[in-house]
Amino acid sequence: MDFSFGSVILILLIAGFAWLIWAYNGFIRRKNAVREAWSGIDVQLKRRHNLIPNLVETVKGYAGHEQQTLDSLTELRAGVSDRNDVAKVASHENMLSRALGSIFAVSENYPDLKANSTFLELQQQLAETEEQVQLARRYYNGAVRDWNIMVESFPSNLIALGFRFQIAEFFEIDLATERAVPQVNF
Repeated sequence: MDFSFGSVILILLIAGFAWLIWAYNGFIRRKNAVREAWSGIDVQLKRRHNLIPNLVETVKGYAGHEQQTLDSLTELRAGVSDRNDVAKVASHENMLSRALGSIFAVSENYPDLKANSTFLELQQQLAETEEQVQLARRYYNGAVRDWNIMVESFPSNLIALGFRFQIAEFFEIDLATERAVPQVNF
């Protein structure tokens, strides 16, 4: 078989074009994985936000004079306007986690509230939801890691540059269940 210089160039061009298509499709797969993972986080955060009004109402019945804490939690539940801005959502969710921690700290002062079955059920549901947020966050951050590696690695970074693919942000929040348990001294 006799290969001419022109046929070698043609084979290289076809191989390069095939690689370009393969790499671009890899970006699209990873981009969609990041979107899917963000959707999972969003679902769990909405579930978390839906539990808050019931928690606030339950606490109000026992700790009405803790109004500032309850108002703060209710206000934070409203959320951020841009659910696609990872940094804003993370910052907001950190404030919400601190407010939830305050509610549980307040409950320590009310033995009847701590024994209330509705409060205990809501606390359990919130703990389960926080665990689901953590799992969704891990999945999202894994998808972002894969995306960022592809955006920054050579030679795929050339395609990323050409199509203006950007580094994605990791989602880091402090979950209420990850904070230290308040100390109780007798």
